[in-house]
Amino acid sequence: MVDQARARRLSKRITQIVAAALEHEVKDPRLKMVTITATRVTGDLREATVYYTVLGETVDADPDSAGAAAALASATGVLRSLVGAGTGIRHTPSLAFVPDVVPDEARRMEELLARTRESDAEVARLAAGAHPAGDPDPYRAPRERDEADET
Repeated sequence: MVDQARARRLSKRITQIVAAALEHEVKDPRLKMVTITATRVTGDLREATVYYTVLGETVDADPDSAGAAAALASATGVLRSLVGAGTGIRHTPSLAFVPDVVPDEARRMEELLARTRESDAEVARLAAGAHPAGDPDPYRAPRERDEADET
């Protein structure tokens, strides 16, 4: 088993190499809007999972996730060769590309928080003009003692 510090360093290095290769080496236009977000390496340093996100051409445009996945699959051999040359380890890890779900989950959480803020604002608006249903002071006050009670 390899120590975790070495696996972490190797995963950072693989992230850097793959990101630089996508920017400068691989000339596939489908990979123009691909961003490498993270890499995880197994304990034996034989397999690396590279996480990526795909952005759209504009803010409103949907990203071409299928095209990016196909382009990454076709460029896996070239990228693995570059990783082997860049890391200098005995066995170059095999690369698996997985779409990163963190941005989608973050977007979903932002939508849930916006809905919650709206419902909180509605409750606060309704509570602003509300009055208690019963007595103004529903709690029992302690009885005051009279002089007649003491005798």
